[in-house]
Amino acid sequence: MLNDLYHMLDPVAFTLGPLTVRWYGLAYLAGFALGALVMWSLIKRWKIDVGSDDLITIVVGIAFGGILGGRLGYVLFYGAGYYLAHPLAIFMLNQGGMSIHGGLLGAFIGGSLVCRSLKISIPTICDLGFTVTPIGLFFGRLANFVNGELWGKVTDLPWGVVFETGGPLPRHPSQLYEALLEGLVLFCVLYVLARRRPPYPQGFYTGLFLVLYGVFRILVEFVRVPDAQLGYLFGPITMGQVLSLPLVILGVILLAWSATQKRPQRGHYDVPVARIS
Repeated sequence: MLNDLYHMLDPVAFTLGPLTVRWYGLAYLAGFALGALVMWSLIKRWKIDVGSDDLITIVVGIAFGGILGGRLGYVLFYGAGYYLAHPLAIFMLNQGGMSIHGGLLGAFIGGSLVCRSLKISIPTICDLGFTVTPIGLFFGRLANFVNGELWGKVTDLPWGVVFETGGPLPRHPSQLYEALLEGLVLFCVLYVLARRRPPYPQGFYTGLFLVLYGVFRILVEFVRVPDAQLGYLFGPITMGQVLSLPLVILGVILLAWSATQKRPQRGHYDVPVARIS
C-alpha cells in the first residue's frame, strides 16, 4: 500500500507561472505557523506576560536562526569538503541540505537574541519553543518522505517502500518512523506535560525534548541509510548518532538543573513571579 502511495507523490505542491512551490517549503511554513499558535495557547495557559507582538518577533528570530543554522550545520557536518570546493553552493537552498542539529542550535541563538532585546526570559521561551518543535519535525519528515529522500535500509517488512532513488528493493520508510517518534510522540508527551498548572520549572521541557529527541534519533539511525558522502563513521555509527548523543547528555543536565533550581516560568524580567515550591 505504501509502495503505491509513494509513486503517486510529487515533491512539487503546485506551480503558479514561474513560481514552483514544493511540499518541503510548505512543511516549514506549517511548522512555524502551527508552532506559534500552540506557543500562544501555552503562554496564556501559563499566564506569563508575553504579548502577541513579542511572540511574533520571537518566532521570526527563531525561524531565521533555524533556517540559517540548519543550512550551516549541513555544510559543516555533512558537506564532506564539497562546499569548500563549491562555496557558492552554500546559498543554493533549492538544492536541499539542512541539518536538524544545526537548525536547533540556530533557532536557539536566533530566539535568544530576540528575547534578550525584549528582556524576556530565555529559558521560558526555550521551554515553549522546544515543546512545539516536534510539530515542525513532523511536517519536515513527511516532506522528506514525499521527496523520496533519507530512506532506510532494505527490509522485508510488509510496510517497506520502494524508493525511486533507492533501487528496486523495498526499504524502511525511516522518514515516517522519525515523523512518528520525533514528531507525533514527542509532541504529545511535551504538550500534555506543558498543560500542567503550574507548569514545570524552567529547563524541564527543553531538557526533556533534548533527551527524547536524541534517543529517538539514535534509534532510527540504526535502520536509516547514512548520507552517501559520509557513510558510517565507525562500525554502525552515523553522524546523526554522534550529533545526537551530546543532546541527550545536555538534556539530562538541564533536567537535573530544573529539578534543583525550581525556577518558575516567566515572561519579562521586571515582572515578579511567585517561586515554585
